[in-house]
Amino acid sequence: MLATELLFVYVYCLVDDAIKAGVLSIPRRPGPAPACTDAELLAIALVRRLLGRRSENGFLAEVRRDWPHLFPHLPGQPEVNRRTRWQLRAACAAAVPPDPVQQIDTSALPVRHPSRVRGPDQRTGPGNDLAARSGRDGAHAEWFYGFRLAVRADLGRRLVRAWSIVPAAVDERQIGTDLVAGDAASIDALLPDKGFTGIRFAAEMASGGIDVIIPPTRKQRSTMPKTLQRLIARLRNRVETSFKEITDQMDLARRGAHTFEGLLTRTAAPLAAHTLLLTQFTGAA
Repeated sequence: MLATELLFVYVYCLVDDAIKAGVLSIPRRPGPAPACTDAELLAIALVRRLLGRRSENGFLAEVRRDWPHLFPHLPGQPEVNRRTRWQLRAACAAAVPPDPVQQIDTSALPVRHPSRVRGPDQRTGPGNDLAARSGRDGAHAEWFYGFRLAVRADLGRRLVRAWSIVPAAVDERQIGTDLVAGDAASIDALLPDKGFTGIRFAAEMASGGIDVIIPPTRKQRSTMPKTLQRLIARLRNRVETSFKEITDQMDLARRGAHTFEGLLTRTAAPLAAHTLLLTQFTGAA
């Protein structure tokens, strides 16, 4: 109990300091100030992800039962959902210098079991091409219905530097440029997945001073020394470790968002908690 209480206090102080310093900007809302502050709600959302609690409703009930002295004016779940849209991820990540070598990859983001799909639904984002669709999850060798989470992360610390929700059946080379946009000057090299292989993408990155290191094919690996093969696999597994932490341990892979806006909220929370975990509670991963 005490360890969790200290975690609440620590995360709350981080969020509150970021809001007061203007690093974390929260738009003004009409009407009187709510009894439960934005810093309190963000602290609850982040701690829930850090503790791996699956049910938001269940965790709110746990907070009311075990820590009423910390959050005496906790609102109901609908209000919590509306207000926990501003996250601390960018502020925490900005405090750590980016790694000159970064990775880009995508992971399945299912929103409904394929067997339950009956037609178009409310999970539609901006633009005509961003809607829940069927795609192939290569990591688990299965089909899914939803979107993909695309990330660019440090090779060293594994911090997510940029992310996007993209179509389920996307040409990954099309989103690679967007993930790099605005930060090319701080990146020396990219270690992407094989889906980003392409002369045009490599040339585009090279024009910005970025080397693209494409993982070797099976035929190429057969002629490589075993030590080099293991090194490449270990480096590639770093982004897979981040995906596992974000989607499995922090529960992003569990279906539950009924709208695209809800999916954005569900995605931002574990990404913020993951950044908090790597920057505040661990050393270099």
